[in-house]
Amino acid sequence: MNARLLHFVRFVALGGCAAAVNYGARFVLSNFMSFEAAVPVAYMIGMVVGFTLFRVFVFPNAGRPLREQTLMFILVNIAGIAQVWAVAVILARWALPALHYPGPIEATAHLLAIGVPTFTSYFLHNRFTFRSA
Repeated sequence: MNARLLHFVRFVALGGCAAAVNYGARFVLSNFMSFEAAVPVAYMIGMVVGFTLFRVFVFPNAGRPLREQTLMFILVNIAGIAQVWAVAVILARWALPALHYPGPIEATAHLLAIGVPTFTSYFLHNRFTFRSA
């Protein structure tokens, strides 16, 4: 496997760990807040996990200072939060009910939405957040 592909696979695998935290956190948060509020809060919890995993295991040689990496990570993920929230709400409130989806609508909508920013996040984090100085 070439180095670029291995790098992307590592990003997806560790991003999957952060996504699992995001997904699980949403279930807990939904006990205290609406689905529409729980999705972005859960995303932010997953972001903390993702930042740590990516910095240590995917982009260990990034030359930017921690403060710059953190700021860029947040900026990139603002777009991710918007994508996940919009897809999750559209699926949960309109698309899945219109299709008479028989399963757990909010859980399915959130799970599908989490995967949406995978490629854009990888590109932006590779290019901006964790780039070498």
